[in-house]
Amino acid sequence: MAEKMRAMVLSACGPIETKPLKLTEIDRHQIQKPNEILIKIEACGVCHSQLHGIEGDWQDIGIPPTLPTVPGHELVGKVVGIGKDVKRFSVGDRAGLSPLLGSCMKCQYCNEGKEQLCEKMEVTGESLRGGYTEYINASEDFATKVPDSMKPEYAAPLFCAGITAYNAVKAVEPATHKKIGIFGIGGVGHMAVEFAKLENCEIIAISRNQKHLDIAKRLGASDVMRYTSDQNTFLEELKNKHGLLDAAIVFAPADQVTDTAIKAIKKGGLVVIGTVGKISSFLAFEEKTIRGTLIGSRKDMEDVIRIADENNLQVVSESFPLEQANEALQKLKNSEIDARAVLIP
Repeated sequence: MAEKMRAMVLSACGPIETKPLKLTEIDRHQIQKPNEILIKIEACGVCHSQLHGIEGDWQDIGIPPTLPTVPGHELVGKVVGIGKDVKRFSVGDRAGLSPLLGSCMKCQYCNEGKEQLCEKMEVTGESLRGGYTEYINASEDFATKVPDSMKPEYAAPLFCAGITAYNAVKAVEPATHKKIGIFGIGGVGHMAVEFAKLENCEIIAISRNQKHLDIAKRLGASDVMRYTSDQNTFLEELKNKHGLLDAAIVFAPADQVTDTAIKAIKKGGLVVIGTVGKISSFLAFEEKTIRGTLIGSRKDMEDVIRIADENNLQVVSESFPLEQANEALQKLKNSEIDARAVLIP
């Protein structure tokens, strides 16, 4: 009889208030291929995109692609088993997984080191292989080593919030004194502030939530601004305080925020969008650039861990036991999490 493990399973999408995640015993994952490792999960971050998937907001774009599923796509743990061909990991090592669980390794994107764009990309947390559980198996090629000095609740958010923030800051073409607005200061946004700070950018952090703005200021934002849905008033205040922005990064999942960010940058400026949504208006004659971003590559993930370790970056997190996943997501939905919630099995 197969060994079992606890998991928070989603069988049907629904409002998080209805507690759609059910604590269930499922077959414990095992090594399936000779290049796989088995990880005993120490912590898994709770991502806002996961909330959209659980509630069914993104079913029109195929998320989640299958049910039942175990959510969770940013996790860290200890290697407790290795396949016979594994070379990079030993039992006892610590490893993390990002949403990038696998790719074909043959297409033009994989050959260019952009595995996250592969048409056959396999996503952590969009099958029974997710992080809201106790064990997960994965190819060693898509796992990243984690220093023993990193606490689980610190390391886990680096594997989605961290890499998403890092890649978005790279995409915005950072430079010393470049004036960048970061729209949405939560689990991802607070880390984007830190990565942009390392590039000596001038950062204006923008959020509806005062607690998030306080965190951004503490982490090095040059200024913070409370976002208001009165677009004209907000843009007028921004122009009076800072002038038009050189660039902007959008993490807030609201089309109006994206529209505001586009209007907040100067002609010839750049907007990086790190969320799902529609662009309502775009005037080509202003020579603005709109760029999307999606997590990052395996190399990017290694860089994030190294940079966080070398620079002692802060990860603001709040921990919950695994069985309180619904409650953690409810607090996230209500903007009651300072930055990142983390589940501890």
